[in-house]
Amino acid sequence: MGTSLEEQCPELRHEQSRRVVEGMARALKQAGYRLTQPRLAVLKVLQKNNGYLSPAEIYERGRALYPSLGLVTVYRTLEMLDELGLVRRVHGRGDCHGYARADSASGHYLLCHQCGQVAEFPCEGMEGIIEAVQRQSGFTVEEHLLELVGLCPICQADGE
Repeated sequence: MGTSLEEQCPELRHEQSRRVVEGMARALKQAGYRLTQPRLAVLKVLQKNNGYLSPAEIYERGRALYPSLGLVTVYRTLEMLDELGLVRRVHGRGDCHGYARADSASGHYLLCHQCGQVAEFPCEGMEGIIEAVQRQSGFTVEEHLLELVGLCPICQADGE
């Protein structure tokens, strides 16, 4: 019998942190992927972050947890997690992109352009907007991305 997630990651004692990583790990396994130590390091980095991180940042932080983590593994793991709806690609500062945990199915984000904090939000009425756009344009909308960029309350307070 394999080792439990807690045995592999003794620092995940906090219940919510453990649940987040366990949920992501379970989704990987259900999709037929193995939960390797490098993938687990990526999951842990994503769990600990409140904002978005570039693949390079995930790589650097992940190497602190698993020194032989490879950058290619980070990209492949992020791709898997994105396909499974566990992370979302976020368009960050400049032309850079990063990844944030997907805590809901909405895919709608508030992004602080100063500190990088990301928060998901529900968007009532999006279906009606999409239907209207499809009628007017003739397009079939298959997916959408909504990001609102501004300053989080902490950065607003720091600027006062």
